Amino acid sequence: MPPAFVHRITKYDPADRDEHGSYRGAEDTVSDHGPVEAAYLEAIAAFAEAAGIDRLEIREPTVAGFVHFGAQRAAEGHGLGELFPADLSGYHDGAKVSLAVALELIRIMLREQGAWCRLEAEDVFTVHVGWDQYVYVGSDQPCTDAVARTRELGLFPEPLAASPYAAEPEISEVADESFWVSVRNELAARQGLLLEEIHIVNDTRWHRLTTENLNAVRAGLGPRALLSVWPDLQPDVAAVLTALPPEWHIEFVWEAQDGTIRGVALAETEHQDLAALVANARAARALPLCLDERHSLLHAVLPDSDGVLRARW
Repeated sequence: MPPAFVHRITKYDPADRDEHGSYRGAEDTVSDHGPVEAAYLEAIAAFAEAAGIDRLEIREPTVAGFVHFGAQRAAEGHGLGELFPADLSGYHDGAKVSLAVALELIRIMLREQGAWCRLEAEDVFTVHVGWDQYVYVGSDQPCTDAVARTRELGLFPEPLAASPYAAEPEISEVADESFWVSVRNELAARQGLLLEEIHIVNDTRWHRLTTENLNAVRAGLGPRALLSVWPDLQPDVAAVLTALPPEWHIEFVWEAQDGTIRGVALAETEHQDLAALVANARAARALPLCLDERHSLLHAVLPDSDGVLRARW
């Protein structure tokens, strides 16, 4: 169950909202990178202190994809460079971070630098950052002193029934031992497979699977990753390019000469750019982008080490 007490924290005076609740005042919808931003962080820290929270869990981590919807330009490294290594290890679903790191993640989200996640402490405390400097803090306690402190900081805490960014988990298959038996059976029949691994949204990793490397690939997968198994890349890259329909939106996956595997989302207007991009590729495959057409051979989510599925893909 989500926390019972939820407040929307903003810099927008409710007196400047119309009858539909839309803000009509003069405040900008981007972070000032200064005192107002600092007030947001201090207010959230006050709520966390009132709830007795000093650590939060990263949920559903995301980085900017090929389309970035923020009003501000995405930063290099999604703004995460000072918090996590270049490979973003430590930034994954279920990772627990200190309140100080959580506040820096909130700063990154307020600045729309490219990373986004929910920050939660089970059913006790949640922080969700929305568009246009809207922040939603949930607690299992009223946090009266924190509400007062937020007002002192010049911000407006407004009670809500629930956060609009509360997670809505889907029912997923578990990547348990029976799943890996199915992968081995597919490998035996096909001699090779393509594994799509998403442990951070918009940061997909691709692996070509064989019976020889399956265990090694499996051991290196990110925590709580969403896995999709596809037919292997095709060695005749020219044939894959030629077979593209006249109108398409696809994810094109290819293996470079150095063995790295990349994927890009493209439209038909970028066909010539694609041919140049994948020149000298060893193998390739085109996958549909439309979810109604994107049917993998196998699809499952990694459970935690105790066998329990906690990811909310």
